[in-house]
Amino acid sequence: MTTNQEEVKLLGAVGSPFVCSVKIALKLKGIEYNYHEEDLSNKSDLLLKYNPVYKKVPVFIHNEKPISESLVILEYIDEIWKQNPILSSDPYQRALARFWSKFIHDKIVTTSIKAFRIVDDEKEREKNVEESSEALQILENELKEKFFGGNEIGFVDIVAVFIAFWIPLIQDITGLQLFPAEKYPKLYKWSQEFLNHPIVKENVPPRDLLFAYFKARYESLIASK
Repeated sequence: MTTNQEEVKLLGAVGSPFVCSVKIALKLKGIEYNYHEEDLSNKSDLLLKYNPVYKKVPVFIHNEKPISESLVILEYIDEIWKQNPILSSDPYQRALARFWSKFIHDKIVTTSIKAFRIVDDEKEREKNVEESSEALQILENELKEKFFGGNEIGFVDIVAVFIAFWIPLIQDITGLQLFPAEKYPKLYKWSQEFLNHPIVKENVPPRDLLFAYFKARYESLIASK
């Protein structure tokens, strides 16, 4: 537990999966923190001060020392607060968790966001859909236990919140079925177990609110084409 709530701050935005992953880790660790919601269309002086390089969320601030980029933040949290570890103490298992987390970021988050975008070039969309599908299949084959971390939620599961929560949300809006349950049965089962975990359930954003927000943006983009 933190001794002083003022020592830990998180700058975030409700629609960000990267912010959500940090919130889940903090809750699993039992860390109290002050949360500052950012309007990314009108970035605060606080955000520009603490993340002048990327100017984006999440930004984690511990004793006035800011840290950016969600994967870096998650590792820092696990190193500082030893209770309820999210990374294994075994160096090889830690290395594997880092590998798969980077794989999810680079091969699934990035390509699926591109696949969901409204583009004129249909070949580009098909390429991104294919790359996302291939990456999801690789991850499906990798999942051996209840969670990627074994029987308890770990580092990779937390990073993969984008797959469990955001992909189904966006595919319901766009109609592009990137993550059908019948194609990825193990991943789908994992996603349901993960989202039903009390700490995860408490820290993902309200689905209805986010659905309405993204749907309005999507329809606005279609109308402007």
